[in-house]
This record gives sequence, C-alpha cells and structure tokens, in this order.
Amino acid sequence: MGSSPQDLPFWQVNVAEHLRTPECPDFLRNVADHDRDIISTPDSDYEIDSWPVVQHKVAQNRLELFQRVPSELRRYLAFTWKLKQDYGSVMTFILTQRLNWTLPITPRGRPFEFDADTKVLQNDWPYGIDKRIVHLVVWTKFELEEDPATEDLTDAARAEIDAWVRQTFSKMPLDHVGHGNSCGKARGTDGTTGHLVQELGLAQVCKVCGALPRNAV
Repeated sequence: MGSSPQDLPFWQVNVAEHLRTPECPDFLRNVADHDRDIISTPDSDYEIDSWPVVQHKVAQNRLELFQRVPSELRRYLAFTWKLKQDYGSVMTFILTQRLNWTLPITPRGRPFEFDADTKVLQNDWPYGIDKRIVHLVVWTKFELEEDPATEDLTDAARAEIDAWVRQTFSKMPLDHVGHGNSCGKARGTDGTTGHLVQELGLAQVCKVCGALPRNAV
C-alpha cells in the first residue's frame, strides 16, 4: 500500500511511486515557500478555476492569484530550470526561440501602431483554469505608460490596450472580453479572449524589457 501525500516529502507528491527519488531534485532545492506549498498539494485537492472565477480575478487585477495545477507547476519548474542551464535565462529562450526578436528591443512606432511590435503566443504552461479557456500571452516591444506615483497604468494606456483588445478579438461577445494589468518591470494586462482556439480565453499583454512578470509564462 502506497504512502499518503501527508507522509511524503513535498517533491514526491503527485509523482508515481516508481519515479520518486529519495533526494530532492535540483530544480526544487531552492523553490519558494509558496511554490513548495502548491507542489505538496495532491492534484485531486486542487480546484480548477471556472470562467466566472477567472473573470473575477481579472476584474480585480489580482493576477498573482492564478496558479498552476500542482503537478504542472512541478513540471514547469523543471522545464524552466533546464532552460536556465541551456540558455542562461528564461528571457533569452523566449527572445531567441519563441519571439525570434533580437536585442536591442526597439519598437517601430507608438503602442499598438504596428503589428511587428507585438506577438501573440499561446502560454505553453497555462494555469489551473477551465480547459475551455485558452491563455494567450501578447508580447510587446513598446512601453505602456505608467503613473510614477502608483506604478499603475495610466488611463491613456488602459484605453490603448482596451482598443487593441476590442479590435484584435472583435468576434468575441462583450461579456467574454475584459482586461486588468500586472505590475513589475515587464508589465502586463490580462483580457478575456480566445476565439482563435476555443470558446473562451485569457490574454495577457507583456512588455519585453529584460524580466518576466510573475505569471507571464
């Protein structure tokens, strides 16, 4: 009879018994406490976010609340650990292998003026959301204006994003579209879109400037 998750070290939870290792793998040795708590949770105890829950998180601009299914987070950390060994950083991999952009990153024009200044990619490692929701990451070469006092997007920047989302995903009903923003050096906004792949979706706009937002990939 196998051990219960409560009796296992965190790195063995959600791992088939014959694949468990007695020692913590390198990619989990310095994992943050928050990620450790998630990884030590059985997948069966994880509650997938429904579309209304996703809408609420986006509307409240609480993008940090999005989490991956525990076993998926474990695989994601293994993947990004390997990327750092092979490419030096996750950003280098994204720039050279996914975006095919070269440094320095220079926009051709104003925000959303030229298609060449943006690229839409499906998130290879989506969060624990309803399978009908597709997470798209919209990378941009340009800055989005922020209020220096709040480090939040200005009304003008929000208007630019809103107009771009409405135009790009115009086939979506209005109740399937919305956006918020995440803060940090590589800023982002999330919108509920996804007619390209599924009935519903989640899009995130991220400025490329040498760092990733907490939940960009």
